[in-house]
Amino acid sequence: MCFYNIYLHPLSKYPGSKWDAASRIPYCTYLIRGTMNARVTAAHKRYGDVVRIAPDELSYISGDTAWEDIYGFCNNKRGRKVYLKDRTWIGPSGNGSWSLLAADKESHSRIRRLFSHAFSDKALREQEPLIQKYVDLLVHRVGEVSLDGPLDVVKWYNYTTFDIIGDLVLGESLYCLRDKDYHPWVSNVFMALKGIALGICLRIYPNLSPIINRLISQEILARRRYFYDFAYKQYHKRLANETDRPDFVSYVERQRGPKGVEVSQAEMDATYAGIMIAGSETTATVLSGTTWFLLQNPEIYQRLRAEIREKFQRNEDITMEAVNQCSYLIACLSEGMRLYPPVTTGFPRIVPAGGDTISGKYVPAGTRVYVSQFASNHSERNFVEPQKYAPERWLEDPYYAADKKSAYNPFSFGPRNCIGKHLAYVDMRLIMAKLLLNYDFELVDKEFEWIETQKVYTTWEKQPLMVKVIPAERT
Repeated sequence: MCFYNIYLHPLSKYPGSKWDAASRIPYCTYLIRGTMNARVTAAHKRYGDVVRIAPDELSYISGDTAWEDIYGFCNNKRGRKVYLKDRTWIGPSGNGSWSLLAADKESHSRIRRLFSHAFSDKALREQEPLIQKYVDLLVHRVGEVSLDGPLDVVKWYNYTTFDIIGDLVLGESLYCLRDKDYHPWVSNVFMALKGIALGICLRIYPNLSPIINRLISQEILARRRYFYDFAYKQYHKRLANETDRPDFVSYVERQRGPKGVEVSQAEMDATYAGIMIAGSETTATVLSGTTWFLLQNPEIYQRLRAEIREKFQRNEDITMEAVNQCSYLIACLSEGMRLYPPVTTGFPRIVPAGGDTISGKYVPAGTRVYVSQFASNHSERNFVEPQKYAPERWLEDPYYAADKKSAYNPFSFGPRNCIGKHLAYVDMRLIMAKLLLNYDFELVDKEFEWIETQKVYTTWEKQPLMVKVIPAERT
């Protein structure tokens, strides 16, 4: 089989390591060790725009064309078929049902149509006071805790985003900011994200499941059950509380059957559990990465700080509408997402029957394909000086005119792009603006290679990012 995969397989002419082409054992090894992102990035540097990562899997960095080809809307003129999600990578929820994130095409359209009301512009405007409450609490807590010395901003960003999404989804905060610590459910989220790699490998090699299941401790199984049970219990508690508070449940239930959109209770449970993760950890990742890049680049940091403090005098001035006019803030966050995307690859899709053309080259049916965001964003193919943190590239600076902005899609692309991207924008802009209005920040260890030390298990396994916090001098 290894000989066939290397020399006779339909993908044998695609560039890549013969070791990776021979079997999926190396692939699973990279996943479990958290080194897949580093491996894929190195492979693209060596082999080019498309790389064979496994016997039946191709990774692309030609994002200006591959995003549309793989993830785009159906095009009847071109005869393009739907690329289905690779169920090896994303399985059913803990209740056995498929969430919005994992559902098939028809179910995804139905569930997304229902949940889109909770993420609309109208909903965001009504949700702003709730979001602002937690951002203000973050500002207050940072002032308190910093009196005792440096703090880990990764934790505090996570506290804030999990409290916000908890209130929006479950109708109640997770009280991380109040308690200055992770809620047990949040701690389980990080464990679950790391465990996704093992789940993928078991779906690749299902015969190993009985052996692995015997090795998994009862404590781990209990924590997995708690992860889902807590989310379901809290959601149903909110569901029983008939109130018109502008959270997700209110918007969704108004549109739900029998005269509205029909979505089963199991699908609802699974989707809310997924949103709890997707709507929190990823936003905290962007904020953490952007903070790192800002503090590594003093001139950029000072320019952003000046924009915030010239535009705003009080916390009350910093509103959702106002931060949308802060062009340098938006550019800094966009550049942070380019260099440190919350998800380093696009979720794999399956090339449909009959095969298809991706980035100008035919790919046989059944091939797993995706755009590797991190590798794409760090490639000279797509960006001028790709390793440089340069917010100016998003402000029409002519030096960066050759950048292929269409290769940049941090919230994915097409009909299955991130439903919560506007909420994420609001959260990160409000948080960054209010912190910079009130405080100055300095890295404790300016020599520490914060990103280079991290592994990736679906999302980044972030190291602490210790900063000194100094109250801002008001003029």
